[in-house]
Amino acid sequence: MNKFRIPLALAVPAAIGLTFLVLPLAGLLIRAPWSTLPERLTEPGILAALRLSLLTASLATVVCLILGVPLAWVLARAEFPGRRLVRALVTVPLVLPPVVGGVALLLVFGRRGLLGGWLDQTFGVSLPFTTAGVVVAEAFVAMPFLVIAVEGALRGADARYEEAAATLGATRWTAFRRVTLPLIAPGVAAGAVLCWARALGEFGATITFAGNFPGRTQTMPLAVYLALEQDVDAAIVLSLVLLAVSVGILAALRDKWVAA
Repeated sequence: MNKFRIPLALAVPAAIGLTFLVLPLAGLLIRAPWSTLPERLTEPGILAALRLSLLTASLATVVCLILGVPLAWVLARAEFPGRRLVRALVTVPLVLPPVVGGVALLLVFGRRGLLGGWLDQTFGVSLPFTTAGVVVAEAFVAMPFLVIAVEGALRGADARYEEAAATLGATRWTAFRRVTLPLIAPGVAAGAVLCWARALGEFGATITFAGNFPGRTQTMPLAVYLALEQDVDAAIVLSLVLLAVSVGILAALRDKWVAA
């Protein structure tokens, strides 16, 4: 029997599924205003949204690296009561509706929130409806991608190298910095790229927690939402930029996925 022969009962729904996924992207490419694309890409509103998106997504990724890599190490290497619960809590933002995440952030970091009031009174810091608020919202929804990738890399790394470093007198921090981190560097890089891409495309938590103010909190997904009501061609151009970024992310991670 030819192993490449696909049963008709599987081929038909598979073809329909592929069409369902590809057709909207094809529609975006077909409807794109290619003749005016260069001019539209240089419009002030689009450039401002693009710059803000790149800035906030990059800052959110840095925050996730600083906090998420140690968190992933704790989940992968440390034994403590409730570790499964902690891991479940870390992954909650993956399945939590982004708008709900934005409401939760408001309840914590808003001026009347659990921490927001104290931050405002003590340091004069108010996060909602600011660029910093965009970074917080993006980091909240994107960090699980980094943690999961890094934890997987840590579990796949041979712990004997760390044990050997410890027998030679290295502290846990030194072993992590000089042995573990170089071993898991590809996993950290892949997690950071996924984290950055998720932050770049964040919409729900951002608009709920940070609002939609041009030049201050209006990222590209928010600009697409606003443009749909005013200028469809501008929305298509912004969508094409996000699509190009997504394809670039897939291309960058292809070798890692194929190896996996």
